[in-house]
Amino acid sequence: MEDNMMKTTNYFAFLVFFVILGIGVGTTYVIYGAQAKTEGTLIDLIALAVALIVAYSIKVADQWEKAVVLRLGGFHSLKGPGLFFIVPVIDTIPYWIDTRVISSSFTAEKTLTKDTVPVDVDAVLFWKVLDPKKAALDVADYKSAINWASQTALRDVIGKTMLSDMLEGREKISNELQRIIDERTEPWGINVISVEVKDVLIPSALQDAMSMQAQAERERQARVILGDSERQVAQKFEEAAKSYSGNPTALHLRAMNMLYEGLKTNSTIVIVPSTALETMQLGGLAGLTAMTMGMSQENQKKEQES
Repeated sequence: MEDNMMKTTNYFAFLVFFVILGIGVGTTYVIYGAQAKTEGTLIDLIALAVALIVAYSIKVADQWEKAVVLRLGGFHSLKGPGLFFIVPVIDTIPYWIDTRVISSSFTAEKTLTKDTVPVDVDAVLFWKVLDPKKAALDVADYKSAINWASQTALRDVIGKTMLSDMLEGREKISNELQRIIDERTEPWGINVISVEVKDVLIPSALQDAMSMQAQAERERQARVILGDSERQVAQKFEEAAKSYSGNPTALHLRAMNMLYEGLKTNSTIVIVPSTALETMQLGGLAGLTAMTMGMSQENQKKEQES
């Protein structure tokens, strides 16, 4: 992997190489002139060898990098960031460790939940190398190891979780994954910062069934609310009836008000029993007709004024 391989580009080392080589060639030219001689060639070769050795010895690590230096195959030191030197041939740098926060995506496909539902889960892992020495020496490829550890942990958590809990409690699953993966990667010098579950995909047939179930539940709730409303209205009517039964004057005023409201609108036909007219003392049908005509004229006058 890129950060586990030796760097192939070191422009500062190239610059030093050409500077030393140029100094050697320039010294040869100053001493011996343009004529080629054995001594001049020897100086050029010495300059070339020195340039190669110095260029190989110079290493530059970026701000976020740590170089693992091995001396004769054994661990020697961690170098960087910045400029540092190694001993050619004796020292080697097999690993350049990135110490920044790194994100890795991992998935679990067709994994059965605790209630035997196949799901596809996508998640993102945020982690950081705290001990470059352990990451380089205690595990062959720590990035691949983290990826496999994350996938197996995700499958374990899915197998122990009900589908409903997985759809509703992603934060709980993320925290459990972080704990499990962190325990597995801690011996490698790696710290798991957080795990985020991005998406949980279930079969389309199950999605349709869950949608129908949710719709039926909403309809049931609507019917329950409607029934409760009707019960409350019936209770209020019962209370009103009890109030009017013991108070004829209140019932008479209420009936008058209802009749008035019904006659306010133009072209409104209101059918009133004759017994109700007698009770309200409107003077029979003639009195009701006169009141209706009076209200109609009043409404027409208001319309003309507006």
